[in-house]
Amino acid sequence: MAQIDLEALRERIRQMDFERGTPEQIALWREDVAESRANLVIEDMTPTSDEDAMFAMMLEEGVPPALMPSIILSLYPPGTRQIAA
Repeated sequence: MAQIDLEALRERIRQMDFERGTPEQIALWREDVAESRANLVIEDMTPTSDEDAMFAMMLEEGVPPALMPSIILSLYPPGTRQIAA
């Protein structure tokens, strides 16, 4: 994945219209993301520190984990190295 501009990504996410998680949901999602990350490490697909920071920021913004991949693909189209305009 390209270098991630967290502040630009945060700004774009804040402009999006979707149902954000409640604090209770976000706490559960953090546990799920931590478990998923541990599984990736076991499979020798350790996320980079940029990727970890991106997912942490998305949770801070209340993005449901099921929505994260589509947001990432819409903002960072395959083959590009920067956030889409």
